[in-house]
Amino acid sequence: MDIDLSDQSIHDSQLAMIFTVCNPGIPEESQVALALNLLCGFGAQEIADAFLTNKDVIYKRLQRAKDKLKADHIAITAPSAEAVHHRLDTVLTTLYLLFSEGYYSTSQNTTLRKDLCLEAMRLTYLLASHAPTAVPAVYALLSLMCFHASRFEARADQQGEMILYEDQDTNLWDHELIARGTYYLNQGATGNVLTKYHLEAGIAYWHTHKADSREKWEQILHLYDQLVLMEPSPIAALNRIFALAKVMGNATAIEAAALLPLKDNHFYYALLGHLYTPLDRTQAMVHFRKALSLAITAADKEAIRKQML
Repeated sequence: MDIDLSDQSIHDSQLAMIFTVCNPGIPEESQVALALNLLCGFGAQEIADAFLTNKDVIYKRLQRAKDKLKADHIAITAPSAEAVHHRLDTVLTTLYLLFSEGYYSTSQNTTLRKDLCLEAMRLTYLLASHAPTAVPAVYALLSLMCFHASRFEARADQQGEMILYEDQDTNLWDHELIARGTYYLNQGATGNVLTKYHLEAGIAYWHTHKADSREKWEQILHLYDQLVLMEPSPIAALNRIFALAKVMGNATAIEAAALLPLKDNHFYYALLGHLYTPLDRTQAMVHFRKALSLAITAADKEAIRKQML
């Protein structure tokens, strides 16, 4: 896939707008929600999915943020050096969520929205290209995006149906993007800063190694262990379960999965179905059927049906 990260000029105004919206006078979650809404075109449901909450909560956050911008007469201007320093973390959160919605979308009945991913990558590249924002967290986020984008062409077949990681054709992986991701990850490793982007980029790096080695999964599990301690997330914890199964076995992973608060999440039941398949086919089908009842997109439902065969 041809990804041109060099076209910077057209995004200067958009970055200025993102930094403006990420105003410290507005609660951080509302800043991100407003940036996704006004600048990235996200609807309330898309934002709710990103925050794992409901639309009513997002509507309230958006209205409060808009009221604050209006009351304070905040203008869209190029950010000062101080504003860049204080608002960069929130801007990175916005770009991370923009890429994430593109990488796995439920909003337009298509799992992969490359346009959103490419926009997030270009904006992050712009940050990495300017000295004030060329910091480890920015490089780590750009690295993460490159690693994920490297497998775009292998994630779906010609009919648009999703292909599971273990079934992907590595000939379709973009090895130039993998090399870029490795370069940016090394750039982000300078100093003593460690962010969630570093850990997620490390996990994505190991996923560019197709060989199903013990070293690979031990490294991934170790990174997930750090990630769930640094920034607890039910989804990160769920992904950790898969790595745990690879290292410690399915039975141990099933015990750990029982502790997760994800009883209304179709990925949770799909993973349980996967883990039970070699142990108890009947129980596996119970979980697959539950996952199927909770899945939203046609692509997710089809992926679950394939596992049930």
